[in-house]
Amino acid sequence: MQKKDFESALKVNQGIEQPPAINPYLKNFYKKNRVKLLSEDEYVEGITSGNTSILSQAITLVESSKSDHRAMAQKIITRSIPHAVKSMRIGITGVPGAGKSTFIEAFGSLITNKGHKLAVLAIDPSSEKSKGSILGDKTRMETLCNDPNAFIRPSPSSGSLGGVAQKTRESIILCEAAGYDVIFIETVGVGQSETTVHSMCDFFLLLMLAGAGDELQGIKRGIMEMSDLIAITKADGNNKDKATLAKALYKNALHLFPPTESGWVPTALSTSSVTKLGLEEVLEKITEYFDMAHKSGYYLHKRREQSRFWMYETIQEELKEHFFENEIVKNSILDYESKVLHGEISSFAAATKLMDLYKSQI
Repeated sequence: MQKKDFESALKVNQGIEQPPAINPYLKNFYKKNRVKLLSEDEYVEGITSGNTSILSQAITLVESSKSDHRAMAQKIITRSIPHAVKSMRIGITGVPGAGKSTFIEAFGSLITNKGHKLAVLAIDPSSEKSKGSILGDKTRMETLCNDPNAFIRPSPSSGSLGGVAQKTRESIILCEAAGYDVIFIETVGVGQSETTVHSMCDFFLLLMLAGAGDELQGIKRGIMEMSDLIAITKADGNNKDKATLAKALYKNALHLFPPTESGWVPTALSTSSVTKLGLEEVLEKITEYFDMAHKSGYYLHKRREQSRFWMYETIQEELKEHFFENEIVKNSILDYESKVLHGEISSFAAATKLMDLYKSQI
């Protein structure tokens, strides 16, 4: 039986050419919308007058990797120091999910309602894969973002915690020159970043979550040792009893640590960003700490010690940058890297060889 040819009812139309992955007009968009650099005088005048737009541009210069931007930023910082107000620098950290952004918005609103000007500087960790950061802290603080007495600035870590910490410290000076008398330095998670943030703040606030395992595990992290106050968050609804229990456990745990250099006795409080429970008590404790630190002279002592610490940290950062910018190092480092990857030389020997090459040029 002869097989008949059937025509299909389906008809495939020729597709259209796919657009490029990158918008060809993107370059022109950035050229059109690029912010023009101001003069040094305009930056200083804008910052000291409280212009948040110019303050943001100045912080962008601080965070820039371009040498000319960094040079201008250093001049702006030097001229801004005499205008800086004496502020309360408060480091805020906590376990993931503790509600740091929600707490900062509720607590920050309380502070601005008391007549203070608040700046929030958030260190946002960059992705190890894409090297990018979402910088999404502002999206969680809608109320605080619209507060005229609040300024929120997230900064990417860009894989270099020490570098971004140095830039954050410089940003603090600019914020103080703009009249912000309360500075929040927020970091995400627990680890090395907390140690670094502790070196640039006056008061260290640790947010903990009740019912997330054994509360005494916090002792092992060493993070509690640096804390001036522990706030148990989300103490509302069905979680209220758990938060009360966690507060008692942390209070007992804090007694196991040796006395602090300042003479301050850390404690624990339970808080709720929803019901505003405990927020006034947190502010009272912070105020009490600063009154004590000012009277005893510890406030100035700690600031001086931090300045000395950051002098050495800056030297290390500058040496590291100068090392990798050295022409001989640039020309040799890939060759040594290849040898290390192929097992021809150990990583330590390669580093020593590169250091010898660098020192021969000094």
